[in-house]
Amino acid sequence: MPHRAHLFSLRLAHGFREACIDEPYTRRRLGRDVLAGLTVGIIAIPLSMALAIASGVPPQYGLYTAFIAGFIIALTGGSRFSISGPTAAFVVILYPIAQAFGLGGLLVATFLSGVMLVLMAVMRLGRLIEYIPESVTLGFTGGIAVVIATLQIKDFFGLPLAAMPEHYWAKLDVLAGAMPALDVSSTAVAAVTLAVMLLWPRLRTPVPPHLPAVVTGSLMALWLNASGADIDTIGSRFSYLLPDGSIGAGIPPVLPEFAWPWNQPGADGQPIGLSWDMVQSLLPAAFAIAMLGAIESLLCAVVLDGMTGKRHSANSELMGQGIGNMVTPFFGGITATAALARSAANYRAGAESPVAAMVHALVVLLALVSLAGVLAYLPMPAMAALLLMVAWNMSEAPKALHLLKTAPRRDVLVFLTCFSLTVMLDMVIAITAGVLLAAILFMQEMAQMTRVTDITDSKRISEVGVPDGWRVFKINGPLFFAAADRVFGELAALTENARGLVLYMDGVTILDAGGLSALNKLIATCQAEERKIVIADLQFQPLRTLARAGVQPIHGVSQFSPSLEQALRLVGQE
Repeated sequence: MPHRAHLFSLRLAHGFREACIDEPYTRRRLGRDVLAGLTVGIIAIPLSMALAIASGVPPQYGLYTAFIAGFIIALTGGSRFSISGPTAAFVVILYPIAQAFGLGGLLVATFLSGVMLVLMAVMRLGRLIEYIPESVTLGFTGGIAVVIATLQIKDFFGLPLAAMPEHYWAKLDVLAGAMPALDVSSTAVAAVTLAVMLLWPRLRTPVPPHLPAVVTGSLMALWLNASGADIDTIGSRFSYLLPDGSIGAGIPPVLPEFAWPWNQPGADGQPIGLSWDMVQSLLPAAFAIAMLGAIESLLCAVVLDGMTGKRHSANSELMGQGIGNMVTPFFGGITATAALARSAANYRAGAESPVAAMVHALVVLLALVSLAGVLAYLPMPAMAALLLMVAWNMSEAPKALHLLKTAPRRDVLVFLTCFSLTVMLDMVIAITAGVLLAAILFMQEMAQMTRVTDITDSKRISEVGVPDGWRVFKINGPLFFAAADRVFGELAALTENARGLVLYMDGVTILDAGGLSALNKLIATCQAEERKIVIADLQFQPLRTLARAGVQPIHGVSQFSPSLEQALRLVGQE
């Protein structure tokens, strides 16, 4: 199936090779890529810093991630237009890791997740994105958005809280208790920043709204701080050690150095070290990162395919994401995956190939080494307002509301389960429970669609004639484990006093092991009660299942017929 080849192929640097080598790469296309990369790079600078802070690490680690992982994944991945870097979806996973294991633990977990992503690519698991229902993705992305928004309340209102509890309800309780102590100046800066982001799109300019919003918030905070206010900024909250032993404020204006992730500090400030116990404790978190990274990057690629008419290579994209997340931790970068909003902006800005994403990475790199001093003035309330907008956009609230109003009840139940579990417990539990619940409800619905109908007295059958004591039944629907026992149980009850029965099975598309077992039980019951059975018009899959199981006609008990007409002729000879 050529139209589904993108789900099974695996080729390193598929996106780059397809866009820049397999197709002519002209100066005009390069110019469009450079302009798109500049646009998205400017967007990524404050976002990367804000997402790093929300993940529990200093802002420079978000910039490291954007330019290192952003460049490597663009070069080695399977999508033409994806922009990779820190994303909001990971905040709910990374923040607890950073609190419990420090930067070192976060980097080790990121490396392990990269290994898992590469293994997923080699195992050709990219096609599994087809099996995640929309109700699951909307549920967990909506839940993540709520958690991210909750985490921003502290900085949005300038609340004097040193740390936040682990559980969601406890967070709400602490935030509510601290509300009387909100800082008016911080709240004003956050409110103005948010207002500019909401109103700016009405001007219909090509400038993305968060840039003027952050600039406005920063200028307002600078003025208020000069007037005696105490608004937290990146420079006042974060610091770094200079070579001469003194302390610098904000972001170090230097490139990251190579360092083993396990030599980075843990939660106690000491190197976390490399041990099997530490790896075991981080494996569940790494698995969660890998699963979310795979889902988010492939969903992003699917959306971009719809926008562009191109086809990504799912397994190649997983390979690129894995390589990026394996390399980045050695230079201080945290988890990266494809970011839908930045990727869509990249395409709309005129991107032609992964070169645009590489240019975006170089723009972030340039900002790190040349604008670190300016970035230190960014106020934390403005960063919180920026992340509130990110959370809102991520929630896809209009789509979620539409699903709640129009979708079948089983989809609504799946959505609410995923949403609630993501907020209250854990995203991995939410996705697992959502997929399992969706599968169970789907199987229940499919099982209810499988029906058995007595057609003995239908006009078609009566014209041929059926001997006394014989019954003809038509089965419609898949005969799998959830439906087969009920269907064959009904048949056994309906034919209790019959001499024989004909099973017309042209409407049975699937016969699994459970269905095969139930059919064998029915044949055994017929044999024990000296009742005959003729099975007619089997489709290919059920016929293959019977052949592989070695099911043979039993003399005087069971027969197989290629069509209903021949089966009725056999019965007429009885």
